[in-house]
Amino acid sequence: MTALDRAVRTVVRRCLAIREGEDVVVVSDEPLQELGESLRREAQAAGADAVLAVMSPREGHGVEPPAPIAAALSACDAFIAPATRSLSHTQARKRASDSGARGATMPTVTPDILARLMDVDFDRLGARCRAVADLLDRGEEAHVTCPRGTDLRLDLRGRRGLADDGDLTAPGAFGNLPCGEGFIAPADGEGTVAARSLAAIGLVGGHPAKLTIEGGRLTRAAGPEGERLWELLTAHGELGTNLAELGVGTNDRARLTGNVLEDEKILGTVHVAFGASAAIGGTVAVPVHLDVVVTDAGLTVDGTTVLDAGRYVLD
Repeated sequence: MTALDRAVRTVVRRCLAIREGEDVVVVSDEPLQELGESLRREAQAAGADAVLAVMSPREGHGVEPPAPIAAALSACDAFIAPATRSLSHTQARKRASDSGARGATMPTVTPDILARLMDVDFDRLGARCRAVADLLDRGEEAHVTCPRGTDLRLDLRGRRGLADDGDLTAPGAFGNLPCGEGFIAPADGEGTVAARSLAAIGLVGGHPAKLTIEGGRLTRAAGPEGERLWELLTAHGELGTNLAELGVGTNDRARLTGNVLEDEKILGTVHVAFGASAAIGGTVAVPVHLDVVVTDAGLTVDGTTVLDAGRYVLD
């Protein structure tokens, strides 16, 4: 059995615990159709009645799937969505979760990323995810810094911390795979972010992208990559600039590659996202959600240190 075969089996049999007789929908797009079929076959081998639905790639992360796929998501027991554009923050995914379907999205996943990041100590990863999520859940203010100029304060009051620990066995459970973060949809935020990796753009060449956040909105973005991020977000109006997420990476198998699916999971990093937040406890629904990653990060929550210059110290 290859490393990828083991990862596919882990997704189906451990993370989602797919059982005999269940209805399972695997949603993919054309570039990831082969991986989608591997997941469908494994679900079928577990005894499920598994279907692969292949769509054309969406225009961007957070764009809704076709109506027939949205209906299938709400009608199944479990879903898996390896695709080049994220369905995580779509209303179709949220409705499926609200209806009791458990599921995982895998935006921009590659066979290599899946094989490496799923070969992790799930017990240790889960403990980190839950510790971060619990602290965010109880917290009132988070403070993010880095040597390149990040200095961001976020209001966490009234928002729920969530753990992306790979345990998707409960009805309605939802997560991102490969897994490895604790996160929250902040209520507000002020400051600056110096990002090394940006969703839909990749690694920053030269100086980090400098992002300015005021009143819970991205108001300025400097550098070529920052300017491109601004274009992608503002194409959806003011709501596209909403400060949507604060996350902390907890997967020690992840490394910096330019693929945000992996980069945001790196142990010792912080990521923030802009755009849709309704699917993770916020109030904004818009068809875009783009994460940016801060390396060598410092993070405190109400004075408790979580990260110190990129080292996880919450243990």
